[in-house]
Amino acid sequence: MLKLKIHQHLLECGTDEAGRGCLAGPVTAAAVILPDDFSHPFLTDSKQLSEHKRLLLKDIIETKAIAYAVVHVSMEEIDQINILNASILGMHRAINKLKPKPKFIAVDGNRFKPFGKTPYECVVKGDAKFLHIAAASILAKTYRDAHMKTLHDQFPMYNWQKNKGYPTAEHRDAIRKHGATDLHRKSFRLLPEQLRLKL
Repeated sequence: MLKLKIHQHLLECGTDEAGRGCLAGPVTAAAVILPDDFSHPFLTDSKQLSEHKRLLLKDIIETKAIAYAVVHVSMEEIDQINILNASILGMHRAINKLKPKPKFIAVDGNRFKPFGKTPYECVVKGDAKFLHIAAASILAKTYRDAHMKTLHDQFPMYNWQKNKGYPTAEHRDAIRKHGATDLHRKSFRLLPEQLRLKL
């Protein structure tokens, strides 16, 4: 069973992102404040759960949370400021949407930038340790997956409804065949052979 939060006496949010390693689509961040009496037997890191369980948990989280917010950071912004900064920007934007405002921020991972004067703590693998970070990971993942399914309708040849923009062999084969779209991240190495010189 995951712990509820880091500081039991503070109004604390968990925050996480999804899609950092993708070749296409936005990076999506979420922030969640859970009530002090919240618990759930299989809420954990979204990557360890089936899509069906993630969708069930999404509804539970949105119903039970004191506050939650989800934001997409565009491919253009990712290319301009890099994926790490875009991920942190997304988490900041999600936290900024929370009402009430948290008094403490629990961040998944090991990198973050100050959010005003609100104290925070980075937790490596936090989505497998704390319920509010796990809840944020669920929302970020489910909202991004749904968004990628809508983008799939525009460009079905890349099969984003299945690979969600991640660098699968199928996705890279489609890039070789059809080229990149405006929804691909231009600052990413879309194909391994981009580093090879043709002499």
